[in-house]
Amino acid sequence: MRGMTPRRAAAAAARNKNTQRSLGALLGATAIMCIVAGSSAFAGDMGKSKPFDFKTWDQYLGGGDSSQYSSLTQIDKSNVTKLKVAWAYETGPGPAPNFNPTVVGDVMYVLGARNAIVALDARTGKEIWKHENKGPVGNRGINQWVSKDGKDRRLLYIVGGMLTAIDAKTGETIKSFGKDGMVDLRVGLPGDITKIRPLQTSNPGRVYKNLIIISLPAGGVRYLSSPADIHAYDVLTGKMKWVFHTVPAKGEPGADTWPEGAREKGLGGAHNWSESTIDAKRGIIYIPTGTGRYDFYGGDRKGKNLYADSLLAINANNGKLIWHFQAVHHDIWDYDLPAAPKLITVMHDGKKVDAVAQPTKFGFLYVFNRDTGKPLWPIEERPVPKSDVPGEHAWPTQPFPTNPPPYERQKMTESDINPYLSPEDEKKAHEVFKTYRNEGLFTPPSLQGTIMMPGHFGGGNWGCSAIDPTDGTMYIESRGLPTLAKLGVPTQGELEHPATADKDFKPYYAPIDFMLQSNGMSIVGPPWSRLTAYDLNKGAIKWQIPLGNVTQLAEKGITGTGSHVPRGGPVVTGSGLIFVATSSDRMLHAYDKATGKELWQFNLPAASAGVPAVYEVGGREYVAIAVGGNGFFGLRGTAKPGPNQYMVFALPD
Repeated sequence: MRGMTPRRAAAAAARNKNTQRSLGALLGATAIMCIVAGSSAFAGDMGKSKPFDFKTWDQYLGGGDSSQYSSLTQIDKSNVTKLKVAWAYETGPGPAPNFNPTVVGDVMYVLGARNAIVALDARTGKEIWKHENKGPVGNRGINQWVSKDGKDRRLLYIVGGMLTAIDAKTGETIKSFGKDGMVDLRVGLPGDITKIRPLQTSNPGRVYKNLIIISLPAGGVRYLSSPADIHAYDVLTGKMKWVFHTVPAKGEPGADTWPEGAREKGLGGAHNWSESTIDAKRGIIYIPTGTGRYDFYGGDRKGKNLYADSLLAINANNGKLIWHFQAVHHDIWDYDLPAAPKLITVMHDGKKVDAVAQPTKFGFLYVFNRDTGKPLWPIEERPVPKSDVPGEHAWPTQPFPTNPPPYERQKMTESDINPYLSPEDEKKAHEVFKTYRNEGLFTPPSLQGTIMMPGHFGGGNWGCSAIDPTDGTMYIESRGLPTLAKLGVPTQGELEHPATADKDFKPYYAPIDFMLQSNGMSIVGPPWSRLTAYDLNKGAIKWQIPLGNVTQLAEKGITGTGSHVPRGGPVVTGSGLIFVATSSDRMLHAYDKATGKELWQFNLPAASAGVPAVYEVGGREYVAIAVGGNGFFGLRGTAKPGPNQYMVFALPD
């Protein structure tokens, strides 16, 4: 039932001298036959239809459930050291790829040069077709949808603020979707939408049945923001089917946690900028949201600000809220929830519980009953430091989980100063603690400056976690990167707010300062990144290790530091492996999931800031990852990176 092999297809194409588009159609037909034969993505609901059926990688992060787990076992602990590069596909100059490849049957879909979506032979990397796009494309992943009969298969993604659909077999735009293949995400927002910039986002959204659910972005780091609503569209026509307001409209539940008329005044944010998760069996989409705007001062948005910084459980069929949990009240730290919630089944109090686990930027892991939102372990509202900034209304308490323990440091002291700084930098670093506020987690931004640890770019981020659905374990990649939040009067016009919630409101602005030193390193010492394994049956950490190294230090014999500010995520396999890449040492690592012991590493030609994809074609297992650039915080003295590319590994044929 696998149909014509790629070799035969290529030979046929050579014989009749057809174009690559013809070959693409042929391979696309092969992929459809594979789906009909038994892919878990069949029938268009994109969820894993059987328990522990995780053999495909047909959506972003492996599937709509965001598990970052593959049940494939060909590559295991006994042979992982034999992995070799099977093929590579270079994308050429431009931004480094973060893209998580999607693989359907024998075809891999990636983001190529100049924002093109490219179909590749998943065995060889040979280009099948290329769809050029006019405008930026979300650089983390795409969606695919398949009709029940397998005849209609389309790719859906956002380009230049427009949701578009293309034929997965040919790469051609599907003109019947929206207007000539495009849907403007601004349609449905209040007011004159032409005054709103195109709503481009890297969040690929999620497909559920015949819907694609898209979370609108909130704009940059500024005061004014368009509403970051959540829209569901028909995958066939592009028509909007439902809307959820993350900043509630007048009369809606939660509206009283914002100043009156918040949406009309541009008090936005509460955006799901990162990723979301579908429980196809329950028909629930779990969506984590971001902070209200502005990120570091909320004098104009007095209140708790629902549904900012919240985990939302929404009925995917109609957009109705089932339950929610707000992790940060009146956020003034940019401590949004950036990572996809993870669906995991655990034994709790002697009973099997379907749970959802939510990582955060600030190192906490919250775990809830998937149906009710009840936390598996108590969450306590505890007093936090008060704000001393005029006009600020910092919330007096924040929710602290009693279990599991945090996976990242949440405070920095003088004893934590980086020991690998120059004498001049080290002296200045000690002066910091005489000046800035530093009272631990949730110390508010201040006029004199506040040290935020692990910082708004720290903790976990998009793609940061994976689960093993067979045993209730979860793995989180995290980093510590303290931020200085020093407020001052803004000089940029776009930060000024035209409306005031209080008479004493005055906008304050904090330039983003990661406290990097003259050598490009953080002010805080190692470990700069960690890989943490949780047993969520117990709510306990199984093991925790520094994740990777820094090449410049490793060359001096200094190891075990953790990579400097990696950004990407792990994948767990059924054979007990964890694959994860790091940036400041340019390595792809394989760890033993049971112990955290490193089993294999491969020196990449450049950094990697993406999530691997694990898939199988023709009985052979592959591991694919995007590679390029120096990483988000490339250190000085780093060697020039190799070309941007997708690298695919396999055991010897």
